[in-house]
Amino acid sequence: MNTSSASPPTPNLELLRKVIQEYQPNPSRVPFRNLKPFHDSIVELRGKKASYAVIADLLQQNGVKTSRARVAEYGRIVLDGGKRRKRRRQRRIILPPAPPVMPPAAPKPESSRAMDEPTSLQNHPRGPRIARVRMLDGTIAGEKSADQPP
Repeated sequence: MNTSSASPPTPNLELLRKVIQEYQPNPSRVPFRNLKPFHDSIVELRGKKASYAVIADLLQQNGVKTSRARVAEYGRIVLDGGKRRKRRRQRRIILPPAPPVMPPAAPKPESSRAMDEPTSLQNHPRGPRIARVRMLDGTIAGEKSADQPP
């Protein structure tokens, strides 16, 4: 049995502070590094009501590697100060009080139910019901009824 346990090494705080002071981020990870040199131009174009798509096209034509979405993101975050886009507020739906529950009526016998309902509604499939014109006015397309004038 080993009586001495290995303790974790003590951190060297001076070395850590020195490393933190000398730390430089990876330049390819700096956000908007390719658009920052053109900040004044973008601000001026936005002042003239230019869209982000137009600004992106102008920058691309002059050799800047960017996209409309990236320019729009730059505008929202840097130019507008990180202002979030407005979201629609969801409306609260106030439901009316539920009507009193009525006891179920006694079911009709199968023979009388078949006589009350049209044949098209018996065993109907689920989904939207589309009106059949010939059932609405009692005529089949192309036929004239006795009620209609010639």
